[in-house]
Amino acid sequence: MKPYLPLFISVIIFFSSLSGKIVPDSMFSDNMVLQSDLKVPVWGTADPGEKVTVLFRNQSKEVKTGKNGRWQIKLDKLQLGPPSDLVITGKEKIAFKNVLVGEVWLGSGQSNMAGSAGGYAKRDPILQSIIEDGPYTNLRIYVSGKWEIADSKTMPRFSAIHLSFGYALQQELKIPVGLFYGAVGGTPSGRWLSMEMAMADNKLAEQFKASNGYSLSELESKQASELAKWEKLVIQAKAEGKRPPRGPVKLGDLYQSKIEHYVPFAMRGVLWDQGESKTRISGVTDQYVVMNALIKGWRKVWGQGDFPFLHVQKPSGGVSPWNPENPVNHGAKTFNPNKPSTHYTDSSVMSYPLDHIKMGTLPNAPLVTALDLGTGVHPSCKSGYGSRASRIALGVVYGRKGAVCGPVYKSHQVEGQKIRIHFTHTGKGLDFRHAETLEGFEICGEDGKWEWANAKIENNSVLVSHPAVSNPKLVQYAFNKDPSFANLYNKDGFPALPFTF
Repeated sequence: MKPYLPLFISVIIFFSSLSGKIVPDSMFSDNMVLQSDLKVPVWGTADPGEKVTVLFRNQSKEVKTGKNGRWQIKLDKLQLGPPSDLVITGKEKIAFKNVLVGEVWLGSGQSNMAGSAGGYAKRDPILQSIIEDGPYTNLRIYVSGKWEIADSKTMPRFSAIHLSFGYALQQELKIPVGLFYGAVGGTPSGRWLSMEMAMADNKLAEQFKASNGYSLSELESKQASELAKWEKLVIQAKAEGKRPPRGPVKLGDLYQSKIEHYVPFAMRGVLWDQGESKTRISGVTDQYVVMNALIKGWRKVWGQGDFPFLHVQKPSGGVSPWNPENPVNHGAKTFNPNKPSTHYTDSSVMSYPLDHIKMGTLPNAPLVTALDLGTGVHPSCKSGYGSRASRIALGVVYGRKGAVCGPVYKSHQVEGQKIRIHFTHTGKGLDFRHAETLEGFEICGEDGKWEWANAKIENNSVLVSHPAVSNPKLVQYAFNKDPSFANLYNKDGFPALPFTF
């Protein structure tokens, strides 16, 4: 046994040296941005019972680790200032260099958030120029497990839309901006909230049980059983030299793998781009219900109150932009004067876009209007989407003046043979473009027959009528999967949102 003694002693020394290390969470590194005007958590691990001190500028915070070795402190609200060091001291000392204070945003969703700037820049000249014109010392991005200055090497590996959003914010605010994200293509909203978040939402839980005959807690047990079966199949496949089967998909798995480890890193808010893959929660098809639970759940675990949760409108594109020459609207549809021959009379056909518009009514969850932006499942003009999202953030979050979206239905009233429609978000006033008349409105009488309405703007409202409808009951606008015939805007340049009432 003696020949092995030196090796045994070396192993003991090696692990002893590891045990004394302070390990800050991986979210902390050189070049990071810490959120301004909020308390900022800093956390990690060390030896049980070890005293850990965190120094930043004129602040010094001290904590003693628990039995599990975990520690966390909160820096008091931070103000803008020059690059500084964040120093963490215990049995050893760690210093993170070139740390800024500014605005921090998380991006999440599916493929339109996950798509890389390097890939989309080939079809987006503005995004390409953003990459080529770097570096931007006050724009920091979290790439491959560490914070980096945004430059020609790091930006191509980051989210195209989130980079465009952060770049536009930084250029306008003139202060540091930090960006991080977690996104996976082709993923439904049901994979981005935890089981606990789903259970905490009564409406979601009730809809699930009513449709499936068992509760979410029973689903959790079923998922655990499926996982155990899959693990056995993997072992068997490896033993037989076969390819292991694909693992079961469970509610909340992407929240656990892509988002949970970021909590509670201080941030201003979230930019969300998801919806094409719906919810994928059995019996719960309403995106509004799932997103309501998700937003509430994320806000609860972060403990920052109702932080802004911006979400990109779905489907993308559909109507002609106010100014087709604006680079933001590159790839958008052109106005089509030919209205469809059929009318959509079933609101379920339009549940997809209406759910996303309804999400805009959630507290501090503004809709990023995309009806007039580039079309397609994967629009190529990610710089346009990011720029539009930044405009919403500047207005809603940072208090800049100006409209942040297009006219939104508020109410309507019958006036004889006509219906008068009132809107919110009229901005500088209602207007129309691309045709000599206002188009896109339909009205319906007692017989249930829809007609394309004559429409005009009057006193910042819209008055609609049709000779064949003497007693109008219902009204709708741009209520079609291809609403390129609709042309109501506010004078700030935003298109009106579809509705049916």
